[in-house]
Order: sequence, then structure tokens, then C-alpha cells
Amino acid sequence: MPVKTFELTDYGLDNLHLVTRPDAQPGPGEVLVDVRAISLNYRDLSTIEGRYARSLELPAVLVADCAGVVFEAGSGVNRVKPGDRVMSHFMPDWVDGPFRDEYQRTTLGSPGPGAAAARVVLPEGGVLPMPAGYSFAEAATLPIAALTAWSSLATSFPLEGKTVAVLGTGGVSIFGLQLAKRMGARVAVTSKGDAKLARAAELGADLGVNYVDEPDWHRPIRTFTDGLGADLVLEAGGSATLPNSIKATRSGGVIALFGVLTGGAGEIETRALLARRISIAGIFVDSRRSFEDLAAFLEKESIRPVIGAEFPFEELPDALRMMQAAEHFGKIVVHGPTG
Repeated sequence: MPVKTFELTDYGLDNLHLVTRPDAQPGPGEVLVDVRAISLNYRDLSTIEGRYARSLELPAVLVADCAGVVFEAGSGVNRVKPGDRVMSHFMPDWVDGPFRDEYQRTTLGSPGPGAAAARVVLPEGGVLPMPAGYSFAEAATLPIAALTAWSSLATSFPLEGKTVAVLGTGGVSIFGLQLAKRMGARVAVTSKGDAKLARAAELGADLGVNYVDEPDWHRPIRTFTDGLGADLVLEAGGSATLPNSIKATRSGGVIALFGVLTGGAGEIETRALLARRISIAGIFVDSRRSFEDLAAFLEKESIRPVIGAEFPFEELPDALRMMQAAEHFGKIVVHGPTG
């Protein structure tokens, strides 16, 4: 049966084309998933634009995160069965324990299989059950964004009574706000727009800082914390925002660096890191065990993802253009052809 699929034939959004491919069959240790929803991450956009890496074998099917129904299971599969509602796990080989370089070799969305299709074959380790009561759209937002936020917050557990500063209002940042508030932290949020800050306040943000109006946005955060600085900063920007993040962090605090939206290299004031014993923790999603812990927490606390925009499958390029323009709040979801 022909399957609707988006193929990238060359780098750039204009080279993302809707085609049909033959339906695939799962091999040993694999599952065929009927994709009901996918969600977008900056990694997807960067890969398509050729900024993440230029080593793709083209044409390629991209996008990492999805949720759907197991349509068929290959031999040896025992974790899931046909009919199960599942979501993807970004690093199928990272089950538990410390991160190892080889886990990157099978990351979904490149170099592993992409989810921008009506059906996709994934390794058994690349799926796990959706949280109870979640829609496919909600579950599709979790694999990278929610787990990255969870992993970032884990650098400073427990969070009760601490202050967390969250940069921006994209998917990871909004999950960071929701999770940190439920863990008892005070949360400061930065954004370029007052409307987005107002929405963050509705989600519980204790302080909103417009970084366009206040380029030295570390100042209001330090004022908010009686001059001490935040215990933890969720850093989405990278090189251009790190100087402010360092100034916004208290002595002995942590900067969880999960994004490089402003560039992958730049100057930082290492003296301040040393003198104030500030740690920078690199965050690259997390293990299956951590994902299971997160899913259990979301169920227990009844936390629902914030979906800022939804698109039909055929409008995937438009959804990516919205991300490119940084117009969204929370997550962007694209529904599968049958979902």
C-alpha cells in the first residue's frame, strides 16, 4: 500500500516534497507504527537546512518525534504489540546509565529513521507507551522537548524553594516552566514578546523579562532573587546568551545548556565560571529510563503539554516555517495523514 511521506531531496525547506512510498515491513526487533502525530524540534529544522550536519543520504525522511499505534511487530519484539498506543524514544540504544557516544548513531530523524510519514519502522527500543489519557498530539510533544527539560531540571534536583530561569518560550522552555513549578520552584521566563510572557504567567511564571526591552536581562533576575541569581538556568540560546546566563546564575549554580539557537561557538567569560563555581551541564535529551520516570510524573501530576499550533500532514513545510520564524509558543504539532 502506498504511504504518504515527506522526502528531503536537497538541503533547504523548499526541497521537502510530499511523495508516496511502498509500505515498509518490520524486521526482527522492529515495529511498524501508524503515525498519528509528529511534533517539531529545532533539530529537525536545522537538519533540513543543513546546519546540523551535511552528511545525510538523500533523499531522506526526517523528523524525530511521533506518536501512533503499533500496526505490526517483527519477530522477537516483546515490549509492545499491535494496537498499542506508543510514542517514540529519540535514542533507542540509550536504555539507562551514563551517556555514551555510540548512542548518537541511531538517533531518530537522522541518522535513524524519520517520522514524517504515514507509517514508519522503528526499533523496539525506539517506542514506549504513551502516558494514560494523552492524545496522540500531546504524546508526540514529549520525546525530545519534555525529556530535555526533565534532564535539565535533574541537574539541580530537588527544586523545592529554588529559582529556575528559563530562556524563551519554545517547547523545551515551556515544559521546563511547567515541570519546575510542579516541583516547587520559582520560575523566571525570558521572551522577546509581552504576549508570550503573559501566557507564561498564566502557566505559573513568577517573573517575566522581555529581553528586547531589557538586553541585560540578568539584572531583573538577580533583583528577583535578592541579588543572588537563579539556582538553575535552562539555556536555549548558546553562545550569544551565555554571558547573560552566567551573570544570571548564583554562585554554585548550574546552567543546563540544551540549545545553540544563536550559534555553536563564541566567547564566554571563563573567569566568572571559575570564581563563582558555576557549572555548565550539556543536555542531549536522556535515557529510556528517564523517559519512563518523566511519563510517570506527568501522569501523577496531571500535566498537559502546551501545543501552540497544529497543522495537517500536508502542511508540514508551513509548520517548519513557523518554527523558523520563532512565532510559536510551546510545541508545534503536525497530525498524521490518518490522525
